[in-house]
Amino acid sequence: MRFITLLLFLALLAGCATPSPGGKHVREENDRLSLKQLIKTDLDRAADVEYRENTDSLRLLMVKLYKRNPRELRKSTTGSPEEMADSVFANDKGWRFPEINGAQGTEAIQQAFRPEFMGDRVLSLLVGLQTMLIKSHDGKTEFYLSDKLDPQNIYNNARNVEIAVWKLPNARDDSGQLYLLTNEINDADRNLSFEREFGKIIGRLDLYAITLAEKMQRNIVRVVQTMATALFLPF
Repeated sequence: MRFITLLLFLALLAGCATPSPGGKHVREENDRLSLKQLIKTDLDRAADVEYRENTDSLRLLMVKLYKRNPRELRKSTTGSPEEMADSVFANDKGWRFPEINGAQGTEAIQQAFRPEFMGDRVLSLLVGLQTMLIKSHDGKTEFYLSDKLDPQNIYNNARNVEIAVWKLPNARDDSGQLYLLTNEINDADRNLSFEREFGKIIGRLDLYAITLAEKMQRNIVRVVQTMATALFLPF
């Protein structure tokens, strides 16, 4: 099992180690010998890495989405995309934002693509994704020996992220315009950075879910859906 967990760590780190255009590298842990590390299993530490790296990816995606969709940023602040992301991910509001009607999880994600919603669609989408990540991890952001995460919830989270990713380049308003701009492919530019970052999130979730299920000797119920009609999975 320790060999499997080592492979998990290496795979998680490999998925995060390649520098992005912004120069992101894997964050080093400075408390490896602290008391709290003594009450963590290898899988707990892997969960810490998976959750932290996915949160970092979501923060990065918020900044990128605001830069591609500045009108959404102006609905919430006069500050920069980075300042807005710092404020949101400081989490001093319990992930309840009046600008998006206090919505969380899949409700907030769905709201971002509703034609009648006039609020900040980037905020709604990213708060939905982050609170869904937290919920799938049993409401925790750090993991210890006593925690019992459900691999099915982690797996379902990955499938729900896939649905959200499909909606971004496909969901359109009544005039045929995308609600949010992401990847750009034309004769002059080819920017698939959004797709790559979301792919990292899905890969980390799937890898941890499979490893956790192996450890717990549990089967994951695998779901195959057609994206155009897919429903968000509960957990």
